[in-house]
Amino acid sequence: MGKRDTRVRGIAARAGGWSARHRWAAVGIWVLFVVLAMGLGSAAGTVELKDSEQLGGETGRAAAIAEQAGIEEPAGETVLLQAKETGLKATDSEFRAAVAAVIKAVEGTGKVTDVTSPYDTKTISKDGRSALVQFDMRGEADTAGERVEPVLKAVDEVQKDHEALRIEEIGGASMNKTFDDAFGDDFQQAEFSAVPVALGILLVAFGALVAALVPVLLAITAIMATMGLMMIVSHVQPMDETSSSVMLLVGLAVGVDYCLFYLRREREERAAGRDPETALRIAAATSGRAIIVSGVTVCVAMAGMLFTGIATFKAMGLASLMVVAVAMVGSVTVLPAVLSLLGKRVETGRIPFLHPDKRRKTNSGAGKSGSGNDSRFWTAVLRVVLAKPAISLIVAAGALVAIAAPALGMKTQNLTLDQEFGDSLPIVATYERVNEAFPGGSDPAEVVVKADDINSPEVKSAIADFRAQAVSSGASRGPVDVKVHDAQNIAFVYVPLVGGSDLDKAEKSLTILRDEVRPGTLGKVDGVEAPVSGQVAGSKDFNDQLVSAVAPVFVFVVVFAFVLMLLSFRSLTIAVTSIVLNLLSVGAAYGILVAVFQHGWGASVVGAEGVGAIITWLPLFLFVILFGLSMDYHVFVVSRIREARLRGLTTRDAIQHGVVTTAGVITSAAVIMVAVFAIFGTLSMQSMKQMGVGLAAAVLIDATIIRGVLLPAVMALLGERNWYFPKWLNRLPDLSHNESFEEPSTRSQPPQPPAVEGERVGV
Repeated sequence: MGKRDTRVRGIAARAGGWSARHRWAAVGIWVLFVVLAMGLGSAAGTVELKDSEQLGGETGRAAAIAEQAGIEEPAGETVLLQAKETGLKATDSEFRAAVAAVIKAVEGTGKVTDVTSPYDTKTISKDGRSALVQFDMRGEADTAGERVEPVLKAVDEVQKDHEALRIEEIGGASMNKTFDDAFGDDFQQAEFSAVPVALGILLVAFGALVAALVPVLLAITAIMATMGLMMIVSHVQPMDETSSSVMLLVGLAVGVDYCLFYLRREREERAAGRDPETALRIAAATSGRAIIVSGVTVCVAMAGMLFTGIATFKAMGLASLMVVAVAMVGSVTVLPAVLSLLGKRVETGRIPFLHPDKRRKTNSGAGKSGSGNDSRFWTAVLRVVLAKPAISLIVAAGALVAIAAPALGMKTQNLTLDQEFGDSLPIVATYERVNEAFPGGSDPAEVVVKADDINSPEVKSAIADFRAQAVSSGASRGPVDVKVHDAQNIAFVYVPLVGGSDLDKAEKSLTILRDEVRPGTLGKVDGVEAPVSGQVAGSKDFNDQLVSAVAPVFVFVVVFAFVLMLLSFRSLTIAVTSIVLNLLSVGAAYGILVAVFQHGWGASVVGAEGVGAIITWLPLFLFVILFGLSMDYHVFVVSRIREARLRGLTTRDAIQHGVVTTAGVITSAAVIMVAVFAIFGTLSMQSMKQMGVGLAAAVLIDATIIRGVLLPAVMALLGERNWYFPKWLNRLPDLSHNESFEEPSTRSQPPQPPAVEGERVGV
């Protein structure tokens, strides 16, 4: 290949060059963008998802009917009175006195309304040992947890006077308060601790305070800007708290990673003897381009969530897509300007024993981009992999397939209260006792009946028949309660489902209610709508919608990722192997999740005993997130391999060069991601724990087995076939590595090999 005296070319190189030449303008534009985004977002406010928008199927329709009628259901509370001794019954005077005391106590707080006695509502268990006093909290249901404290104290006082009974309160308000008290700061502390953890790891990676602060600051400003943009976008696509939390996780991960890739390449080039300006231009042309390819791929993966049709997923996908795009733009625009302004001052605050200069002396030039230990380790690994690529491929792929195998028996469901929180809280035990005495009583099915005239004889008769058949069909053991809203011509029918907290059995009861009881009763009256909602119905409807979304999301993400890799590397082989390796990584993460949380293998290590299932939304969420994030490492490594190949190295030498020289940066990036995700694996909520463990395990596998063993083994076996690109595909747009750079011939320093490609290799 001939060398030519050329300048860097390409979007990333031009953006970096402009920013470096107009340093203050670039920084000023970025700061203005962040401030404007936050200011406009605050002015616009956030539109939050409504229940009717979050839920699909009959559950969503039921919520929509209530919202359109202006009916806001209050937060319902229940007090369980249960005899501790088998001899005491609800008909005994002592039990009746306790019921009367509870009713008097809760009414005396002035915080409740519609208090009902179990003797009127027939909410007495079959064995006569348990009874329920039910009431509603005054005011809005969303804030009832803030007002329930006096009621809880009143119930506790009654308990002190009746030691023969167990008197406990449970309901939406009391559960919200209990969880807020126990875990309210849990998630927030995890979010806040992620930043210092990332900073600490960057200090080890860079050995200098300023160099470590730059990626963190870029990530934080990208997150701040995205928060403002989310508020604006929420007027088109409403957002929720989950989307904000996911955005923060993804933003911190990719923001730090992109900056890390860029900064490490710039430092590497300076360490190789380049002047600061040249080093920055090379970093822009190489790492900058890899960031753009990776960022666009991640955005495409995140966009897959928009195809689920589920509002929560659409909000998460849009928020994640925006933060990745903002972090990507910031990395190739304001970052070069900051590095140009700082110059050698980026090394300010050196930590001598951690600084790369100290480690590099022991590395003999094996891996200038990373620590000596990283490079020596991966050099040793690659020596084995490249010597025996077939055996390495069989062993590594076999191990991952074995790890992924448990995923074939994956069971997904919305976690019940005891699955989500275990027995760490007394209210969970109360929940179990209510469900045991009154199957389904804690979470009854809710039938929203809408009619032209809710009090017409036909409708009244149909509701009465529905109540009777709900019990006679075996779907419920009763009591079936009805609350009529005359003005709105709507009635709410509450049906405790047989099965209780056992969702599999409860779903069978729901099916009977929907498919057998309703058609023969309410379904016979013209003009009547009667969608069935509630927790069990919501879980089933969500599952059904999610299952129907899997295929389109999978196809969209895989096909678009394949096309982007094909156009970016102009290699059919690279595109295919990228997809296969990413799917293997995701499969291994699924296997670990099922093994730990469903089968309980090693569950005690992460505090996940007795969960027995994977939360419904996690598999699809993990697929999209992991497929996007794993492209960070893949694009970065393959870009470096291709860069070396285009400089004239053999494919085998290019693999060695690409993997070893990226070892340090990928190790640092992976450690940051694993540490941040692992923080969420320590939370008390099993759903968050599953998410954290799944993400951390997948990133660890991806950065080690996939990129360090499988990728080089596959590429070594393929040889020159890695660069296969059929002639008939030449008509496709060319998004390949077009940037090139060679040092001007007037340079006085010894000539260096081109940092990036000059001509495309004709293979």
